[in-house]
Amino acid sequence: MLKSLLIKDYALIENINVDFSKGLNIITGETGAGKSILIDAMGLLLGDRASTQIIRKGAKKSIVEGIFDVLKNKNVEQFLLKNDIDYFDELIVRREVSIQGSNRCFLNDTPTSLTLLKDIGNMLVDLHGQHEHQSLLRSVTHIDFLDEFAELSSLLADYKKEHSKLADIAKELFVLKNKENSLKEEREAYEFQIKEIDAISPQDNEEATLKDDLNILENAEKLLFLTGDIYDRAYENENSVQENLVSIERSLNELASIDNSFTEISNEIESAIAIVNDISDFIRSYRTKVENDPTKLDGIRERLGALNLLKKRYGGTLNKVIEHRANIGTEYELTSNYKERIIELENNLEGVRKSTGEIAKKISNERNRTAAEIKGEVVKVLAELGISDSNFETKITNNQANDSSANFILIDEKKFKFNSKGFDEVEFLISTNLGEDLKPLSKVASGGEISRIMLALKTILAKNDKLPLLIFDEIDTGVSGRIAQKVGGALKALSTFHQIIAITHLPQIASLSDEHFTVEKKKIGSRVVSSISKLNDDEKINEVAKLLSGEAITDAALKSAKELMGLE
Repeated sequence: MLKSLLIKDYALIENINVDFSKGLNIITGETGAGKSILIDAMGLLLGDRASTQIIRKGAKKSIVEGIFDVLKNKNVEQFLLKNDIDYFDELIVRREVSIQGSNRCFLNDTPTSLTLLKDIGNMLVDLHGQHEHQSLLRSVTHIDFLDEFAELSSLLADYKKEHSKLADIAKELFVLKNKENSLKEEREAYEFQIKEIDAISPQDNEEATLKDDLNILENAEKLLFLTGDIYDRAYENENSVQENLVSIERSLNELASIDNSFTEISNEIESAIAIVNDISDFIRSYRTKVENDPTKLDGIRERLGALNLLKKRYGGTLNKVIEHRANIGTEYELTSNYKERIIELENNLEGVRKSTGEIAKKISNERNRTAAEIKGEVVKVLAELGISDSNFETKITNNQANDSSANFILIDEKKFKFNSKGFDEVEFLISTNLGEDLKPLSKVASGGEISRIMLALKTILAKNDKLPLLIFDEIDTGVSGRIAQKVGGALKALSTFHQIIAITHLPQIASLSDEHFTVEKKKIGSRVVSSISKLNDDEKINEVAKLLSGEAITDAALKSAKELMGLE
């Protein structure tokens, strides 16, 4: 429900902030006082087009902000979370239009698009007036109203699962069939690439190992020369390092026998001799492994050349070559088995078309049953609201698919067009006078009739309608007397299921309010300003009396007002 509405610098409104309550909220006021401005501002908040002409003279921007109680509203919660907007028990919807023409929208202080603002608005408010938020005038919504009345949520959930499965299979099949010719060409290309890569069979990290081996083979002579020189000088030659260290060791041992201070250093020379021996052993062993093999060298160079060629053709690195081989291997398998896969998908598709059709038929049967129930109830309520001799129908149609169509479901072995809600198209039709043909709701010309038709349908669908707030503008056009009481009674009854905001000129409707507001236009200095105020109990009586008798409130008018309000 709408908890509060802030309007700032919008047309004749300088700054108002009004709190609404549950139940029936009535707004009254003289013609031209600014009641329609409130509705226009609400429309702006819900995504209507904005013009800089709405900005109050002298102001830089217009602001409209609504705070909605969305506790336990799962649709709103899921919508916000899906669009990365914080969810709280209260939802703040804000729209700003600046004199420069910029248009800013916010949901819970998060900047958002006008499209998202409209989407959330359609979940929160149904605005009945000269506005596009008249959901029942949009024929695309009729199927949802009918389904909610028929309580088809479980069947629809089953249908959507099958519909999704059908869409997935059809998409894969479509892609495969459209690729059939290209798959043959791709198969040949993949086959060539696989043979080329497998002929060389590159391995992980092979390139680094080959480059190390190449470096060693290319420098074999240098390796043999340098290691031989080291071995000779360290161990083999006369006066080698090893021989000199052994001689020094003998001398140190002799010194240590004379002076103990040489003992420690004598031990150190033993370690030096051991190190030299280890180095000499390593060098000798290494020399035996050095190869000077031109054939092996050429082989490594050829291998590296082959790997470089693969890298140039298939990704630039050896890892990418190996990855490419894995990918085309999968694609090659697909190109090898696509005919079998097409046959498998076609068989699956046939089965899912039938299972989807079975659920769609059950849904359609329930819709037709429910449509018959609604008809009598709507006509009855319309008669009570002053539209006698009316006729109402729910038109449910199905379209068979032609033989060339690939998009269909099967019902009783016949092909039908379908969508995410089944295979029915639903539209409400009405005639408001005896002898007139049934017409779509959008073709009904009278604004007063439209509002009462909406009220009748809302009364019938009240428990099932998920919109928390209904706004009725000009609900009483062309209505007076006894019928006005019926309209008021219908609004009051509807307010037990929804928050209602209604603009009215009729005391019979105003007398039933849970909260009553008046809109006034005042001259302040050289400017005209519209304001709104909430009435207390005594003020409510006076306002209803004013609606009965005009500006001059008589005792008789006050008495009648109290009677209408059930106070006497």
